Amino acid sequence: MSLALTRRHAAAVLTAALLVPLAACGGNDDGGKDAGAGSSASASGAPKGRLTVLAAASLTDVFKTAGDAFEKKNPGTRVTFSFAGSQELAAQVEQGAPADALVTADTKTMDGLKGDTGASTIIARNRLVIATGEGNPDKIENLEDLADPGLKVVLATPEVPVGRYSRQVLDAQKIKVKPVSEEPNVRAVLSKVELGEADAGIVYKTDAATATDKVDAVEIPTAQNAIADYPAATLKASKNSRTAEAFVEWLSSPEAQKILRSAGFQKP
Repeated sequence: MSLALTRRHAAAVLTAALLVPLAACGGNDDGGKDAGAGSSASASGAPKGRLTVLAAASLTDVFKTAGDAFEKKNPGTRVTFSFAGSQELAAQVEQGAPADALVTADTKTMDGLKGDTGASTIIARNRLVIATGEGNPDKIENLEDLADPGLKVVLATPEVPVGRYSRQVLDAQKIKVKPVSEEPNVRAVLSKVELGEADAGIVYKTDAATATDKVDAVEIPTAQNAIADYPAATLKASKNSRTAEAFVEWLSSPEAQKILRSAGFQKP
């Protein structure tokens, strides 16, 4: 073998040796083929992709604001919410509805889904008020007034957290109320009062605050009231678990808590 060929062979071997570590370190900086279309995190670990959140009806307004804030903080994410009564959300989870995270208006519902969720954390609290027509035409002042048989009172069904809380406070005061209808969620109760189909209804304080031009809110004393806890958790069936975890964690952040406080929710 000539000296020139020997030198060329040595150079080729050296070049190959240098390329091996470079190829090994390169990875898939842009996600590559291995990342897949459904990847929930970028190369930096930041959340991205679509996220579906099942949330209690009483979170309808505030979560729209929160969702926009989360998307702004995490470019590349898109949050979609499905709002309903907590018992309806639980049924959706049990039936395998495609979703990534869950936020209910009580711990009882969330605890019943432990096999389907990750660990939950309380992100907010709420309390009850009596919603009346604008100007409170029937001069309702307290829970006792709801026992008036001449009043049309509407409550949520006992299966819904707000319906269960309502009955707890009424029972504790030994007040008998016969609702003219029982609604599937708190927003339906509020709607009945807004439309004049009911004289009064028990709702969350935050829901009454969304319709101040149509209803009045009569405060219920703390000693007679109930506190609603709002737990949030990821769903084990999520196809975007990294982003689901990031969203649930973010709900306890100062930014998210400020949004919840501004809507009238209490700190956890």
